[in-house]
Amino acid sequence: MSLPSTRDRLPSQPASPPPPGTARFPLWLTLLLGGLIAVGPFSTDLYLPAFPAIERDLHCAPGSVQITLSAWFVGLAIGQLSQGPLSDRFGRRAPLLAGTALYTLASIGCATASSLTALSIFRVLAAIGGSASMVIPRAMVRDIASGPAAARAMSRLTLVMGVVPIAAPALGGALLAFGSWRDLFWITVLYGALSLFAAWRLLPDTMPPSMRAGLAPMDMLERFVRILADRAFVTNALAGGFGGFVMFTYLAAGPMVFETLLGLSPRDYGIAFGLNAMGYIAATQANAALVHRLGLRRLLYLGTSLCLAGALGLALLAVLCDHHPPVIPVMGLCFVCIGSLGFVFSNAAAAALVPHPHQAGSASALMGTIQYALGAVAGALMSALSLHPALWPLAAMLCAGAFAMTASVRAAPV
Repeated sequence: MSLPSTRDRLPSQPASPPPPGTARFPLWLTLLLGGLIAVGPFSTDLYLPAFPAIERDLHCAPGSVQITLSAWFVGLAIGQLSQGPLSDRFGRRAPLLAGTALYTLASIGCATASSLTALSIFRVLAAIGGSASMVIPRAMVRDIASGPAAARAMSRLTLVMGVVPIAAPALGGALLAFGSWRDLFWITVLYGALSLFAAWRLLPDTMPPSMRAGLAPMDMLERFVRILADRAFVTNALAGGFGGFVMFTYLAAGPMVFETLLGLSPRDYGIAFGLNAMGYIAATQANAALVHRLGLRRLLYLGTSLCLAGALGLALLAVLCDHHPPVIPVMGLCFVCIGSLGFVFSNAAAAALVPHPHQAGSASALMGTIQYALGAVAGALMSALSLHPALWPLAAMLCAGAFAMTASVRAAPV
C-alpha cells in the first residue's frame, strides 16, 4: 500500500498564521512527531537507575555520574541553539535527519565508553544530534497551528512522548537485573535508528522554501536579538526554562534520593518514576481539554502554584527529617511538583512562539537553549551537593526553581 502524498497528509501551508483552532493536525503526524521528541526524554531517563552501576564499573566517586547528565544538557543547549536556525534555513526535514543520524552514532560511543570522560563526551555529541528532534517537531507544530490550537497539539505530542518517560526508567531498572548498563545505551542506538528510518520514510517538510530565512551569522544574531527583545517571549521562555530546572533537578537527584536515601531498588525506582510521569501526562491532557475554556495564563498560574506548594512541602520534610524521610510523603510531593509541570511547558511554549510565526525554529531553539542550560546548571549543582544522601539539596533546588518559574509567569504580559 503506497503512502499518501504530502498534499493529502498535511493542510496547505498558509502565508500567515492560521486562526487559532482552525488548523487540522493529523493523528499520524502527532504520533510521529511525539516519537521523535521522545528521543530526548528516552535518552535522559533510561539510564537513571544505572547510575550506581556505572559508578562501580567505571570506578567513580559516589554522585560523579550525575556529570554525564549535565553533559547531556550542555549538548542539548548547544544543539538547540543551532538546530533552530538550520531548520529555518534548510526546512524541517533535512536537519532533523542529520541530527538523528549523529545521535545514533554517538550513542554507539556511549555504549562502548571505557571512562567517565569518554561517556560524558559522547553524551554531549548525542545531545547535539538529538536536539534536532526536540526543536524541529515543535517548530513544525507552529508551521501548522497557532495559539490554543498549538497548545492543544503540543499537549497531544506530550501524551505520545509521555509513554517513554513512564516506561524508560522501569525498562532500564528491569534490564539491569539481567545485563549491563551498556545494554541500555545499545537500546538508545536502536531507538535512534528506528527514528531515523521513520523520519526518512514518512516525514514531510512543513516549511516551504518561500518562508525560509537566511543563515548568515549576522542575520542569525539579528534574529535572536529581535526575539529576545520581545517581553512575551522572554518571560514565557524563562517560565519554561525554570520549569526545566525543576524537572532536571528531580532527574539528577532521583537515583541518590530514591535508591540511596529511601532504599528503593532500581526496579522500584523505575516504577516510582513512572508514577510521577503518569501524573505529568495526566496534567498535560487536562491542559489540552481546559485551555480553550480557561486560557493559557490561568493554567500557567495553576501549574506554578502547585509546583511551589509541592516544593515547599519537601522543604518542610527536609527540616523535620532530612536523613530519614518517610517514603510516601516524599513520593507524593514529588508527584505534585512534577505533575504540575504539565500545565506549564505546553502553555509557556505556545505563548512564547505565537508572536514569531516566521521564526518559529529560532524561537523554539532559544527556548530549548534556555531550558537545557538551566538543566545543566541543575545537574552540576546536584552533583556538587549530593556527596552524602540527604533530602535538603533536592528540596532547596526545587524551591528555587519553583519560585523563579512563578516570578517569570507573573512578569509576563497579559
